[in-house]
Amino acid sequence: MEYPGNLFVVAAPSGAGKSSLVKALLELDAKLAVSVSHTSRAPRGQEQHGREYLFISPEEFRAMVDRGEFFEWAEVHGNLYGTSRAAIEQRIAQGEDVVLEIDYQGALQIKQLFPHAVLIFILPPGWEELKQRLIRRGDTEPAVIAQRMENARHEVAQARHFDFVVINALFETALFDLKAIVHAQRLKYVAQRRNRSAVFRALDLIED
Repeated sequence: MEYPGNLFVVAAPSGAGKSSLVKALLELDAKLAVSVSHTSRAPRGQEQHGREYLFISPEEFRAMVDRGEFFEWAEVHGNLYGTSRAAIEQRIAQGEDVVLEIDYQGALQIKQLFPHAVLIFILPPGWEELKQRLIRRGDTEPAVIAQRMENARHEVAQARHFDFVVINALFETALFDLKAIVHAQRLKYVAQRRNRSAVFRALDLIED
């Protein structure tokens, strides 16, 4: 089924800057809405229920899985993350453009269920830079950093399955690239025909 709204799915290894880029994109683009995922992990720092995530117990999460309520779900670093199917479908059916910030496993699941989804992978400029970013953001335990780096090598290898790749070497450039992808999607023929129907009708591109 083709929905009037666009679904943008952004994935990246830990430390690549995915969250910062998506947050900046949302501040610049009033037409984009973020979908808040469910997770079984506890809040970190200043995170709030309903803002960064919907924090629920592992038991509640598993019950939602059993009821088929997730668009996608995955276990990442020992925690469960999932995206509500009903919430996504309702918003894009109403013509909203929605951005999801999730793990690559979830992104590939969504692509199977929703072929029109636009998958975007954020890459770091190199392995050493990624390691330094993990250190700077507070993942100071050597074992934690080692595990994140090991996971990142597997995650980066999945970038070939995505529609677009943004290399986050310079934040401003990466943000520009991300904005360009969103804008280009909105300029596709089917999107313009849908959103500027009066113009298309005037040019006899739509039959009454």
